[in-house]
Parts: sequence; C-alpha cells; structure tokens
Amino acid sequence: MVYRTRDLLVRQRTQTINALRAHLADQGIVVPTGPAHVGRLAAIIDGDEGVLPAAVRDLARLLLEQIAELAEKIADLDAQLRRRAAGDETARRLTTIPGVGAVTAAAITTFAPPMETFSKGRDFAAWVGLTPRQHSSGGKERLGRTSKMGQRDIRRLLIIGAVAVVRWAARKGGPEGSWLARMLARKPRMLVAVALANRMARTAWALLQKGEDYRDPAVAAT
Repeated sequence: MVYRTRDLLVRQRTQTINALRAHLADQGIVVPTGPAHVGRLAAIIDGDEGVLPAAVRDLARLLLEQIAELAEKIADLDAQLRRRAAGDETARRLTTIPGVGAVTAAAITTFAPPMETFSKGRDFAAWVGLTPRQHSSGGKERLGRTSKMGQRDIRRLLIIGAVAVVRWAARKGGPEGSWLARMLARKPRMLVAVALANRMARTAWALLQKGEDYRDPAVAAT
C-alpha cells in the first residue's frame, strides 16, 4: 500500500507541475519538465512583480503550495520505504544492486511472484517486460524492441535506475573494459540503459535465488 500511495502522489505532483508549466507557458514563460525545475518556476512566480499579472501569480502560488505538500508527503513515504528495506532481508539484498533503491526494491517484493517461479533470470526479465522481441527470418533470429508486456511498475523503476547509472558512468567514466564502458562506447545511452535494466532484473533474480548480496564483478575478480 505504501508503494501504491507513493506512486499516486508522484503522479499527482507531475500533473500539478505540468499544469503550472502550461499556465506559465500561456504567459510566454517556458521551463523544462520535471520536479528538478520547480525552483525555477518558484523564482519566476516570486520574482519581479511586473513579469506576471497578479491573478496569475496568485493561482500559480496555490499550485506551488500543492506541489510542496505533495513533495513532503512523498519524502515521508520514501523514508518509510527505506526503513522497511533496511529491516527486510529481501529488500535490503536488492538495494545492493547499483541502480536499485528502496522504492524499486519495494516494487519487486510487492508485485513479483516468488523467484522460484522463474527457471532463469531471463524469464524474470521477460516477465518484467525487458527482453527484446525475437523475429525469425530466413533461419536467422533478430532481436527487436522490448515487448513492454510485463509488470510496468518494476520495468519503469529499473529503467529509471539504469538511466541514473548510465549518466553517472558517462560523466565519471565506467571501469575500463567493463560491459558498461564497452556499451557506452558504441551504443546510444538510452539503449544502454534498457540493456542495463535487463541485466539488473537478471541480477535481482540471481541474488534472491542464491540468497547473496551483489558483488561488483571487477572487485570479485581480484
């Protein structure tokens, strides 16, 4: 219930931010999407009195207040999920995977069936919806886009986590010779993120099947 409530509040916050952006766009003010840019919206609304009409400013402040209230409630639920992850061995083990936080761990433990249901990690990744479709032609199999037929909550969170890892690796530079570094050198970032999310799903299956924590392959090999 905590995860579903958080998901609802996040969607409400997104809708409110988009509504505020749309109202300001009508006034000729354009700001990028996402919660990270709410501060820019607030600065414009509370800035020079001549930028916005008084009526627009007052309504915009109401929306800002709603966004702030939703953000506070989301932060409280995030704290609850982190406490639960720390106290639940399965969730704690999942959070040892790079890119998997308490929210993703909560989604996996809430919505995924027992890992014994799947014979291998690829089956779990396919159930989530992260396995590319296969097309056969002339005796050759070709991999297409992911089917997106699986569990959307887990898939979305794994991809979000993978995107964060890819951004960090692109900025800091992944370990030389690692799978991630090789992929980033020759593939678009979003494609790499989806492929990484697939690997994260398989890793989650393996860890829960073996009852182990994640170990960095580079460290494990030394």
